[in-house]
Amino acid sequence: MLRTIREVFAFFFFLGKRSRKMKVFFLLSLLPVALAVLVRIAFTGRSSDVMTVFQEILMVYFLQFLIIILTLFYGTSVCSEEIEGKTLPYLTTRPLTKGGIIIGKFAAYTVLSALMVFVGLAASYVIMSFQKLGEAATYGALLRYAGVLLLGLMAYMALFTFLGTFLRKSILVGLAFGFGWETAIQYFPGSTQRFSVVHYLKSLLPYYSAGKFSILMFRLEPTSPAGAVLVLLLITAGFLGLACLFFSLKEYMFED
Repeated sequence: MLRTIREVFAFFFFLGKRSRKMKVFFLLSLLPVALAVLVRIAFTGRSSDVMTVFQEILMVYFLQFLIIILTLFYGTSVCSEEIEGKTLPYLTTRPLTKGGIIIGKFAAYTVLSALMVFVGLAASYVIMSFQKLGEAATYGALLRYAGVLLLGLMAYMALFTFLGTFLRKSILVGLAFGFGWETAIQYFPGSTQRFSVVHYLKSLLPYYSAGKFSILMFRLEPTSPAGAVLVLLLITAGFLGLACLFFSLKEYMFED
């Protein structure tokens, strides 16, 4: 299993770095940097307002658009690209465990996505908070933002990987979930929000302002940080385990 994970990870990480898909997604990850420059110019001298904008606008982009797009396209392709390209037999007939193939591709695509997200996050955050770069708390907040996004990438990637193992049109279901359910449920009051991944991600953000920008935290009744991390890890492990199980048991048919 470990050898399979290592070999599959190395192969698909190298392949993913050279793909056109990654170049397009990398450009998407740099959009917040351009926006950060514009916001920094507009809010010159008002550092508190600048960080409010970062939390309530740029983090909305990262949490509710970028990581969903990345994990949707990479996660559903873990299995479907092998079926559509008719390359699955080349993987499954080699001395590789089926579970290791899923985990290796999952890990490769998660790392690729994380690298793209972290570049955009770090660059935009530094631009927005350059007046406080001498304070240790600035870097602590950045690391926490990065940790939240990493947990989000892992949870969504595992979920969409699972969908891709048994749904032929998994990307359509993923779009409905990521941009339908995950967006709409945030506006429901009470514990209903706990049936979404984004609720637990928002519960882990380092701080938020209750000022004029309140899109991200609207109606949020946060879960405790420890509880949120536990749920996200369980989502990741649970759906990844189901994906491995389903991939190992199902016989995939190829269309002519």
